[in-house]
Amino acid sequence: MGDTGIGALLIRLRTVRGWTQQRVADEYNALEGRSAKTGKEIGRYEREVRIPVPYTRKYLAQVFGVDVAVLDRAVAVSKSLVAEEHSAAGAVQERSLGPAVPSRSGVGAVSADAVMSADFARFIAQRNADEFVVEQLEADVARLARAYVSHPLLELYVEIKRLRNGAFELLRGRQHPRQTADLYVAASRLCGLSAHVCLDLGDYDSAATHARTARACAQVVGHEGMLAWVRAVESLIAYWTGRYGQAARLAQVGRHHRAHGSIGARLASLEARALAIVGDRAGAVAALADAERSREAMPGHDDVPGIFAFPIAKQFAYAGTTNLALGGREHVQQAIVSADTAIRLYRSAEDDDQSVGDLFAAHVDLARGHLLLGDLDGTEAMLGFVLASPPERMSASIVRRLTALGRELSGPQYGGAAQAAHLRERLQHTAVLAASPAAHPPELPT
Repeated sequence: MGDTGIGALLIRLRTVRGWTQQRVADEYNALEGRSAKTGKEIGRYEREVRIPVPYTRKYLAQVFGVDVAVLDRAVAVSKSLVAEEHSAAGAVQERSLGPAVPSRSGVGAVSADAVMSADFARFIAQRNADEFVVEQLEADVARLARAYVSHPLLELYVEIKRLRNGAFELLRGRQHPRQTADLYVAASRLCGLSAHVCLDLGDYDSAATHARTARACAQVVGHEGMLAWVRAVESLIAYWTGRYGQAARLAQVGRHHRAHGSIGARLASLEARALAIVGDRAGAVAALADAERSREAMPGHDDVPGIFAFPIAKQFAYAGTTNLALGGREHVQQAIVSADTAIRLYRSAEDDDQSVGDLFAAHVDLARGHLLLGDLDGTEAMLGFVLASPPERMSASIVRRLTALGRELSGPQYGGAAQAAHLRERLQHTAVLAASPAAHPPELPT
C-alpha cells in the first residue's frame, strides 16, 4: 500500500468498505470482547492525533483483514515524518544560533529574530505527555469506572486518587492542545469517581467539592456528556441531603446538555424519583415516561462503561424506588415488578457489571413493597440477600434505606408482631455495623 502513514491507511481501509468510524469501533470491540473503543477514538487514529499502539494494531488488522505488518509499516512512516519535522525545526534552530553576520541591510536583526522563532519551536516540542500517556490514562479510567460498580472501594480508591492527582500534575505541564483536552476529560471523570466514593461513604460536602472540580474540567473543553453526568451526581448529592426540589432541578438542568448515550435516561430517572418524593405525581410519571423515551431514542453508545453508564437494569431499579414513593397499591405493585426486573437483569450480566449497590437497593425496595402490601414473610425473604452481605459493602444510602425500613416496621399497623420486631432488630444491627468506622478502612476518606 505504498509509503502511507497510519492515518491515511486507516481511512482508506475504512472507506473502501463503506464503514463509519463507529462501525470500525464496533467491529474492534466485538473482537476484543469489551467496549474498549469508540468512533471518536478511531477518528483520532485517522487524524494521527494518536498512534495506535501494537496491542491496538493487532485488533485493527483483524478488523480490516490485513497483516499487522501493514499497519506497523504505516506507523513507521508516520513516525519518520514526525521525526523529519522535528529535525527540520532543530536545523532552523542551529542555524539561527550561529553567529550573526553584521550588515547594514539588517541581516543580523533578521537572524536574531529567527532565534526567537526557533526557541518557540523548541518550546512546542517540550511536552510532559504524549498520546501513549493519555491513551493509557483513559484506559485506566474506563477500567476503574467499570470495576467501581462491583468491587469494594478499598480496591479502587487509592488508584483513583493517584490517577486523579497525576492528571492534575500533567495538566500543570505542557502537551499538545488536543491531548490537553483529553486530559481535562480524564481529570473530570476521575474527579467524578472521587465524588462517587465520597457520596457512597456519606461525605456529601467532599462529594460536592469533587463534583464541582469535575464540572470545571468538563467546562474547560465543553464536554457535554460529562457536564450532564456531573449534574446527575450533584442531583444525587442534593437528594441524599434532603433537598429533593433541588435534586429535581439539577436533573432538569443536566437534561439541557446535548449528550449522547444513556445519560438522558439517568437524568430523567433522577428527576422522577425526586419529584415523587415532593409529591409531584404528574411530574414524576411524566419524567418516568421521558426516561423510557430517552432509552429508546438513545443516540450512540456510552464512551465509558460502569459508573458512567446507565444500564437498563439500573433504570428499572430507579423506577422501582419512584413507584414506591408515589404510593398506592397500583404503584407499589409496579415497584415490585420493576425491582424484580432490575435484580434479574443484573444477575444475568457479567460479574463486573453487577452493581452491588443497585442490587442492595432493589432488594430493599422489594422488601418495602411487600411490607406495604402487608406481606411480612415476603419482606423478610427479600431482605435476606442484604442482611447476609458484608456490612462494609453497603453505601451510606443503603444504610439510610435500611434504617428507614426499620422505622416503618415499628409502626402501629404491625401491632408489635414478633416477626416485625425481630426483623427490625436485624435491620438496626446491620445498619450500625455498616455505618461504623470499622466498616471503612483508614485509606478511605471519612
